[in-house]
Amino acid sequence: MSHQYSSQHLETLAIHAGNTADPLTGAVVPPIYQVSTYKQDGVGGLRGGYEYSRSGNPTRTALEENLAALEGGRRGLAFASGLAAEDCLLRTLLVPGDHVVIPNDAYGGTFRLFAKVVARWGVEWSVADTSDPAAVRAALTPRTRLIWVETPSNPLLGITDITALAEIARGAGARLVVDNTFASPYLQQPIALGADLVVHSLTKYMGGHSDVVGGALIAADDETGEELAYHQNAMGAIAGPFDSWLVLRGIKTLPVRMDRHSENASRVAEMLTRHPKVTQVLYPGLPDHPGHEIAAKQMKAFGGMVSFRVEGGEAAAVAVCDRARLFTLGESLGGVESLIEHPGRMTHASVAGSALEVPGDLVRLSVGIEAVDDLLADLQQALAG
Repeated sequence: MSHQYSSQHLETLAIHAGNTADPLTGAVVPPIYQVSTYKQDGVGGLRGGYEYSRSGNPTRTALEENLAALEGGRRGLAFASGLAAEDCLLRTLLVPGDHVVIPNDAYGGTFRLFAKVVARWGVEWSVADTSDPAAVRAALTPRTRLIWVETPSNPLLGITDITALAEIARGAGARLVVDNTFASPYLQQPIALGADLVVHSLTKYMGGHSDVVGGALIAADDETGEELAYHQNAMGAIAGPFDSWLVLRGIKTLPVRMDRHSENASRVAEMLTRHPKVTQVLYPGLPDHPGHEIAAKQMKAFGGMVSFRVEGGEAAAVAVCDRARLFTLGESLGGVESLIEHPGRMTHASVAGSALEVPGDLVRLSVGIEAVDDLLADLQQALAG
């Protein structure tokens, strides 16, 4: 799907890939095809291959072509949510008795999907520190079919060497899946580094404006892409036309937004390292971050997510979240506005008591694109208490 765009820069792809001018009117933005079914030219005579919008919709097709081009994959697929995309991937590529290595730091919803849903189907999983290739290798079994990675990870901002794990996966006859939500394809392209599949919550940086929920899968090869597309249609959790249009619109400004997110987050992280009430700052752009060198090698910049730990434990972390004013207290991330949350009580409550449990004194920031001096002042007053 993406080969026709492969020679162009990502800034150009973000605007043009999949965004062909409307053949009827010349409109430069793909229309919202808010339609369920299509007139056929005789039985089986489909116009452009469209028959029913669960199976295919021109607005969704435009987004899926754009996604494949941005990630350098052969097939992109858009879903109703990030978890819908993950569910399709798992049920397409796994059967009962298969095994998956999952990271020791991951989105709580992903862990819940493995622990409470897929496990009941007979798929086994084990946890490994994916920043340590030896730990991943030790977690493999003869039935391992997938190695699942988030990098940077949610919420501890861990970094995994994608190339190293791709080699381990190939040696084990498994596939490497990389959740690229925190980085976006502008900052990191896992398929070019050896990954087999990329997962996105389109809700986050790809949409970028906190006004849409969506998910995506991008496959590195045509055969896997066709398998996923079959199950996408058979299972039905597709992205609607208006949601697809919103994500397409958001992606056009992805490069400039990610530059600003990264610049602001770097300033925020530096300020936090100097604050007396902050005990640890987790940001891969900091030179003392254990994954800094790998992140610098495989990412264009270090992204807009920052986590930090505070003196005083969980109560103090919750108080910081409550005192923030410009940083909005809320779940999700990746929008133009800055958000603050307490992972232990909010996005990661589902991992409590597991190997993925997050520290109670942890605060997670999604650093937006506002004036950075305003963001710094808000955090300073929230920490002052």
